[in-house]
Amino acid sequence: MTTEQVNGNCPECTSDHLVRDYLRAEILCEKCGLVLDENLMDRGPEWRAFDLTQKLKRERTGPPSTVLAHDKGLTTEIGWKNTDAFGRYIPHKSRAQMFRLRQWQHRIRTSRIGERSLAQGLSEIATISSRMGLPRQIREDAAVLYRRAASKGLVKGRSIKEVAAASIYAACRQSNVPRTLEEVCVHDIVDKHDVGRTYREMARELVLNLRPQTPEDYMNRFCNKLKLGLEVQRRCADIVEELRDKKVVSGVTPTGIASAIIYIACLDVKKPKTQREIAQVAGVTEVTLRNRFKEITELLKGE
Repeated sequence: MTTEQVNGNCPECTSDHLVRDYLRAEILCEKCGLVLDENLMDRGPEWRAFDLTQKLKRERTGPPSTVLAHDKGLTTEIGWKNTDAFGRYIPHKSRAQMFRLRQWQHRIRTSRIGERSLAQGLSEIATISSRMGLPRQIREDAAVLYRRAASKGLVKGRSIKEVAAASIYAACRQSNVPRTLEEVCVHDIVDKHDVGRTYREMARELVLNLRPQTPEDYMNRFCNKLKLGLEVQRRCADIVEELRDKKVVSGVTPTGIASAIIYIACLDVKKPKTQREIAQVAGVTEVTLRNRFKEITELLKGE
């Protein structure tokens, strides 16, 4: 149902045929077409049901569930403010009791086996994602991967931070928003080699079909960080096409190739950047950049 009858009369034609159009978020008159109100807020549920069974299953109160919380946000929380539901301050003699209630409520939320580890892992995912500025969709994807890894027993014997970082790295690759291991690990005290091993184990056990990374995945982002214009980005795309025909792009670290291609493009369009600037943005060493630069220039000259 996209429309609903509304009580009242039209101020233009005095008709009582007023309807609420949910598709356009408007209240209008069916007789003369006058729009009485627009940009209405939909106060209905965010879900849809196509039969009674689905409706009974999805009906609830409160906010929607989320995979970012270990209990999916379905438990009650006791706030830390010393006020009641009406905003009145709780007397001093009752605050000790409220403090003990908060402690017990927090313990009960993570009382079952594995819940405390899951809560800590999801908290790490939220922290790392926030520092990296990742969108909510990637956080949710990482939380789902972490839950699957925990159900497979991949968290046992490993650091929770490593599994959380590996989940974020995999979620970024799944969503075609790739980030390097250095970018993921720089925001937490974890070793990138350990995160890489955990990621490969997750990809094998969870059967993650992820395509290999290419220099194009990082090119535009590196150019934006270096404040390079479209002219440099177009030249980078041309160089990538020339190298793809020679089949030299695959099998080499994509960030190293991307940094060298950007360096070559800057020289070609006469907007040079230093090797140190490009290497810092790409997360590679200057030696790696120079080695890739020599290899690519030799291939381009050999055409």
